[in-house]
Amino acid sequence: MSDELGSALALTLKELRSSRGLSAAALSELSGVSRTMVSRIENGDVQPTASLLGRLSAAFGITLSELIARAEQGDRRLARSHEQPAWTDPGTGYVRRAVSPTAGGPIELVEVELPAGARVAFPVEAYVFTHHQIWVLDGTLSFREGSAEHLLEAGDCLQLGPPEPCEFHNPGRQTCRYLVVIARRGA
Repeated sequence: MSDELGSALALTLKELRSSRGLSAAALSELSGVSRTMVSRIENGDVQPTASLLGRLSAAFGITLSELIARAEQGDRRLARSHEQPAWTDPGTGYVRRAVSPTAGGPIELVEVELPAGARVAFPVEAYVFTHHQIWVLDGTLSFREGSAEHLLEAGDCLQLGPPEPCEFHNPGRQTCRYLVVIARRGA
């Protein structure tokens, strides 16, 4: 993640928390992220992982893509490839690119590159208000949805069931690239 995007994410999280009248302690309780970590993220002292950002965005009732797009201040109808915001998880090297042009629309497209051996987990709250489909473009993805394990190869597409904690794992030797299609429930 660039320093610029990191600073923008810190400011966006602080503004979201403030606009909803939440203290750092209240956001901590809603997200399960410690109050100290919330403060460190908002102050730009640490670069949050995908899992932490997933928990924080879920506490605000928005997707991780929306959070990143808000930080990028993108509200365009056309998203040229070179303008699509990409974020790299400092813990795993996972790269998430917001393909969709408009943040907060009824459908979002997110391209992910998951390095060999990497694992990224998201809590159930990240799936409560959305429907997800995962389409593997290259490589192999082991996707755990609650207690169910799905091994997906290039070309395979999985529609997620009821909200569960989930984990994305690349068991292969090459980067796994996949597209996540996210639709808001009721959309």
